[in-house]
Amino acid sequence: MKVLFKKPHFFYLIAILILGAFFRFYGLNWDQGHHLHPDEQAIVMFSISLQFPSSLSEFLSKSSPLNPHFFAYGNFPLYLLKIVGLIAGNFDPSFALYDKINIAGRFISGIFDLGTIFFIFLLGKKLFNKKVGIIASFFYTISVFPIQTSHFYAVDTTLTFFILLTLYQLIRFYEKPSIKNSMLVGVCFGVSLATKISAIPLITAIIAATAVDFLLLVAKQPHKPRVWLPHIPRFLKRFIFDGIAITISTVIIFIALQPYSIIDFPTFWRQNMEQSQMTHDAFTFPYTLQYVGKIPYWHEIKNVVLWGLGPVLATISFLGIFYMLILIIKKQKKQKWAQELILVIFFLSYFAVVGKFAVGWMRYMLPLYPLLCIFAGLLVWQSLRFIENKFSHHKFLILNFKFLILLALLAWPLSFMNIYTQPNTRVLASEWIYQNIPPDKTIAREHWDDGLPIGGNISYKILELPVYEMQSSIKEMQIYKSIQESDYIIVASNRLYVPLQRIAKNCETWLITPERCPKNADIYYKKLFNGELGYKKVAEFENPPKIPLLNTPIDDQGSDESFTVYDHPKVIIFEKNSL
Repeated sequence: MKVLFKKPHFFYLIAILILGAFFRFYGLNWDQGHHLHPDEQAIVMFSISLQFPSSLSEFLSKSSPLNPHFFAYGNFPLYLLKIVGLIAGNFDPSFALYDKINIAGRFISGIFDLGTIFFIFLLGKKLFNKKVGIIASFFYTISVFPIQTSHFYAVDTTLTFFILLTLYQLIRFYEKPSIKNSMLVGVCFGVSLATKISAIPLITAIIAATAVDFLLLVAKQPHKPRVWLPHIPRFLKRFIFDGIAITISTVIIFIALQPYSIIDFPTFWRQNMEQSQMTHDAFTFPYTLQYVGKIPYWHEIKNVVLWGLGPVLATISFLGIFYMLILIIKKQKKQKWAQELILVIFFLSYFAVVGKFAVGWMRYMLPLYPLLCIFAGLLVWQSLRFIENKFSHHKFLILNFKFLILLALLAWPLSFMNIYTQPNTRVLASEWIYQNIPPDKTIAREHWDDGLPIGGNISYKILELPVYEMQSSIKEMQIYKSIQESDYIIVASNRLYVPLQRIAKNCETWLITPERCPKNADIYYKKLFNGELGYKKVAEFENPPKIPLLNTPIDDQGSDESFTVYDHPKVIIFEKNSL
């Protein structure tokens, strides 16, 4: 017992993990059982149909019941969900079925994110000290975007965990090179790839871990080959043998967890090429039109600062990056240069690659959040040391300063958690529809968005509005005909009207061809919102984050669409004016 009390960081870490569990598991059934996250729903649908083959020949067949035929994500998360669902089904059969298996998946997401919190502590402790590890893990615990993604089973928290685990193992491998440690790097990397192929940028960190000593030697003595030339054979030997060990273990684990990427390679290749095409052209799919005109890197930074971390923590984090770079460049830290450089190289290379994509889902940046929090933890620890030394006679003021910073940091996640204290806006809108719209009425709703109403026993006549396709005169006529025949129009989110109006406004500036410019859609929405279509707004459902105590809403409709459209979309219902 005395030993435990001599280690206060242990209690801090336990408290942080408890806080993290509260943030991640509170409101897990945020959509009241309606499966409102599209990626999660796809994973669920492909998972529940999986069955173990009856023979080896069936296993090796493309038509195997274990082949999900779905490679937009890795197959490991699908198999994991199926296994956890079957285990949970022993206690409640609905957890193995469509009804509740998504809740099991969300629990998996939360568990992996708690694992990320733990490894942030270990990495901060290894590179710096226990205090940095504690501060960094606390920062990640209260970060809004990791909290939100933990409420979805869309592989992102799982991927982030295994990427961080790979980086942690790379540091251990650098400190103690061995075949065992190199194989463990490959195992972690293989699981990352089997979770999502976008883990590929980890290769830069792996190369850095094997080459950083030699690179630092050349950097110190660039014009003295006599100094670094004798190190080349040792470097090449390590690079080749460790590289082979990492490669073999990566391939084995990847194939073991995603065998049908080989067995059904044409489907695997085709689907991944479709995803690759999407990252180069925002016009590839209707739901990626929101990224037309995206400013590379700035879009990612803006969403991290304003929403993902919040302005206070994000400012500290980005200052922490510069502080880390200064430490490395000035070589003020003699013990951990290489280890820190491995993290920085991965951070910069991942951001350089992913930030340049034509599409910019907020989840793409999630693997960088742990590193941002580590950089922030280092800066805060150094700053507090300076303040405490400089103002050692003003302990009360220092304590108050820490308390105010803590409040400022906690305000953001607590504001966001307000979303999970209320029913989902689509559920509320559906209840309103069933209570206020008679069953003989006709409802028009937009394609490529969640269809409302959901649940209930009343069947309405539903007409679809293909607004994405309004450039076609035929589709435009179809839409206006449907509007004339309808009694209500439902806009279930900002999924269509925000990007289409923004693109139409900037077609000339962005040099968008006329056949791609949604001018007709822009005109349609202007008429809808100003009443020219003969409809008036009769209901609106919104559940924005709210600052605690003040109960002041935060308008997050300007954020990345994916930040609002799943768990708190703005729903608008229009009714045709009576004659």
